Amino acid sequence: MSGRPEQALAADMTPEDPEETQPLLGRPGGSAPRGRRVFLAAFAAALGPLSFGFALGYSSPAIPSLQRAGPPAPRLDAAAASWFGAIVTLGAAAGGVLGGWLVDRAGRKLSLLLCTVPFVAGFAIITAAQDVWMLLGGRLLTGLACGIASLVAPVYISEIAYPAVRGLLGSCVQLMVVTGILLAYLAGWVLEWRWLAVLGCVPPSFMLLLMCCMPETPRFLLTQHKRQEAMAALQFLWGSEQGWEEPPVRAEHQDFHLAQLRNPGIYKPFAIGILLMAFQQLSGINAVMFYAETIFEEAKFKESSLASVIVGIIQVLFTAVAALVMDRAGRRLLLALSGVIMVFSTSAFGAYFKLTQGPPSNSSHMDLLAPVSLEPAEASVGLAWLAVGSVCLFIIGFAVGWGPIPWLLMSEIFPLHVKGLATGVCVLTNWLMAFLVTKEFSSLMVSAGPDGLPSMEKRFSELLSLQKTLRRCSGPTVPSGSHLPSASSVSFSLCSVFLKPKERLWNKSQPILRGDDSAFP
Repeated sequence: MSGRPEQALAADMTPEDPEETQPLLGRPGGSAPRGRRVFLAAFAAALGPLSFGFALGYSSPAIPSLQRAGPPAPRLDAAAASWFGAIVTLGAAAGGVLGGWLVDRAGRKLSLLLCTVPFVAGFAIITAAQDVWMLLGGRLLTGLACGIASLVAPVYISEIAYPAVRGLLGSCVQLMVVTGILLAYLAGWVLEWRWLAVLGCVPPSFMLLLMCCMPETPRFLLTQHKRQEAMAALQFLWGSEQGWEEPPVRAEHQDFHLAQLRNPGIYKPFAIGILLMAFQQLSGINAVMFYAETIFEEAKFKESSLASVIVGIIQVLFTAVAALVMDRAGRRLLLALSGVIMVFSTSAFGAYFKLTQGPPSNSSHMDLLAPVSLEPAEASVGLAWLAVGSVCLFIIGFAVGWGPIPWLLMSEIFPLHVKGLATGVCVLTNWLMAFLVTKEFSSLMVSAGPDGLPSMEKRFSELLSLQKTLRRCSGPTVPSGSHLPSASSVSFSLCSVFLKPKERLWNKSQPILRGDDSAFP
């Protein structure tokens, strides 16, 4: 920790600091920019999340194929299959830390270019795998790339997008993730695991070619005191630099010091980002996806791959809907709506298991994972359709809010000098929680029971829907300061759920951002 006096640290972070209270690239005086190349640049960066989604979805069709494989191909037993799916999250956790370091030092563009290397290398190793260790090594590398891409792509897109389309383009990150998952499911219908891995090399290779032609973000270039390059990038992306006011930038890059965590402008967005990522995983999305195949089979969907494709299509459609309405509806409304939908759907989901499970017995561990049919058969079919509907409704709820918004807000709420570290911690939190949920789901099934787990998910969903004290989360400005603008802030009431009123971390009567924020809907 630095030995600088606390007064000096406080002085660095006062609201009067122009960097802390103004967007790094101001709003034009007359009309909004209409550059089309910003969409091409956003698409190039979003190929990273597409590759990330493909890597996540790859295990679903690949594991059954690998479990049936015979010599000389590697074959997965139950334990190896579990690690084959979960090890990606460990690699991604490490990638989040590495990405947080890269994004500030190498820049946004170079970080995206570098993440293509482990993507291609990982899938190439899987393609050539002769034993289980090569399979796991390839998955670990693709996970590392996933972690970097999941951090850097939202930051790059939010910094190149002009205000009118920032929410739309930012939401496309999650849209590309679920599109990648759906692509893996569809390709898994016709390709066996080796050729599926070959296909996984295509999106990152295409991304490498496109990103070579795209500029670095103007915002990052300004922090590196490359004004001429920043203005050239701005003109390339937005079509013009006319009418833009360049605010002052600090003469030197400020390193992060632990003492800065005492500043509300640092610890509030830090806590918000961490809680968003933790609650996204604790909402139960991975548990619901775990049950999808069994539930669809109970509803007479005999093709398990068809069930996966249906789930993927629902995710893509409603994530696209969220992207289209993000800037109009606002982050707060979508988060609240998402939480409410998940409460109702998990309630129905829990009721399904309560009705289909018989009295407690000495069932084996795996018996708990399969719903028990009731008599008569017609009632069982009807209940299975209740489960199908609740699963689809849950996925819809997640897709319209808690799927895309945490990633979007992560790229918006942090001051420049802590963005790399802060986003790295948030991504690390998300992937570690994903690993815990993935690996410990079976243990929870034993301790809580099949009907108890959806009830736990419901409790977390209820917390996610407590949004009454939220400030508005929509709006055009990417903040670069320590004070959270209402344009892109998310509810800190997630923290207040666990705190006494006198312990809440800000005073509601205190303004979050100096100046007029009437432009924010």
